[in-house]
Amino acid sequence: MDEFWGVETETSLRAVDVYITKLRDKFSRCTGFTIKTVRGLGYKAVLK
Repeated sequence: MDEFWGVETETSLRAVDVYITKLRDKFSRCTGFTIKTVRGLGYKAVLK
């Protein structure tokens, strides 16, 4: 997270999760891909 928001930010550790949830909602009607959680690594877009 330091690369995105800087070392001295007050951004919550859950901020990325919130953004991913919002992206999943926006792309919920898209049938071409999904956003999957990769435990311990992050997220990835998977083509169907």
